[in-house]
Amino acid sequence: MRASIRARLERLSERFEEISGLLADPGVQADQDRYRRLGREYAQLQPLAAAWARYRSGAEAMAAAEEMLADPEMAALAREELAVRKQELAALEPELERLLVPPDPDDQSNAYLEIRAGTGGAEAALFAGDLLRMYLRYAERQGWRSEILSESPGEQGGYKEVVAHIRGRGVYARLKFEPGAHRVQRVPATESQGRIHTSACTVAVLPEVEAVTEVNLDPGELRVDTFRASGAGGQHVNKTDSAVRITHLPSGIVVECQEERSQHKNRAKALALLRARLLARARAEREGARAESRRLQVGSGDRSERIRTYNFPQNRVTDHRIDLTLYKLDAVMEGDLDQVIDPLLREYQAERLTELEDQ
Repeated sequence: MRASIRARLERLSERFEEISGLLADPGVQADQDRYRRLGREYAQLQPLAAAWARYRSGAEAMAAAEEMLADPEMAALAREELAVRKQELAALEPELERLLVPPDPDDQSNAYLEIRAGTGGAEAALFAGDLLRMYLRYAERQGWRSEILSESPGEQGGYKEVVAHIRGRGVYARLKFEPGAHRVQRVPATESQGRIHTSACTVAVLPEVEAVTEVNLDPGELRVDTFRASGAGGQHVNKTDSAVRITHLPSGIVVECQEERSQHKNRAKALALLRARLLARARAEREGARAESRRLQVGSGDRSERIRTYNFPQNRVTDHRIDLTLYKLDAVMEGDLDQVIDPLLREYQAERLTELEDQ
């Protein structure tokens, strides 16, 4: 283990012990605001402190076993002990590194998934439909719930644009690496000469804003239009103006929802999506300099960056941010995204750990 990581673990362990003492102080208990703040910090540090205690205990046992090697009668037992302890410490190191990285406050949030067809015309719209199916299949595997909020169908199928709301534990944590340009290489169904075409779609993932107070909306800055929904929903959607489109005049951001039969429900969902977009925009501006320096562009919503290529003739998917290539495109398109997302998570952890060491 690197000395810088060890030193940071020691400092945080000492802080954990300090907080433990403060929480038992009657004076601190009388100050409810401070007590709650310390309680949250205690809960955040507790797993790290416990893992670090196990690591130190294992390191001490390993040092004792090394001393036993000098005794011929104990050498065999000492070698067995060393092998066990080395394995334990090797497993604890990545866990400690993961616990060192502060959690993203949005990681447990629900998320809005937006997919838009880019270059490629009808083929791009078809690919947008394939991407939506891939993500919804992944959501099913994770036990998440999903619903389509708005959609603009392509002329030959798929979508020009589609927005989905995905709800469940850790949705944003798993999908926050997906924003950017997704490129597809395949032979379109309409191609008579068998030539491979390249098309693209853009994906955005926005964390849902839980606290309404986090984004204040001035009703005077909103233009609300109602219209008849054009998507699925039976005869009802063609008879009433239940769909809602909201324009935030200062920013020009437009959101809409047409999936509910109730105009009131569509308005509420559109406002929630608007808050998420405004919050994402504000955070992107605030963290722009930091995001530019990171290859993963996590949470930046940078749709100009080509992040992944899906090559159907070769059954190959490539993530350009971490030079990951898998010849399992068929499985990925069926929603087996963990094999793509997990390496991104590990790379993100490594980047954040490097940043912490430089601080």
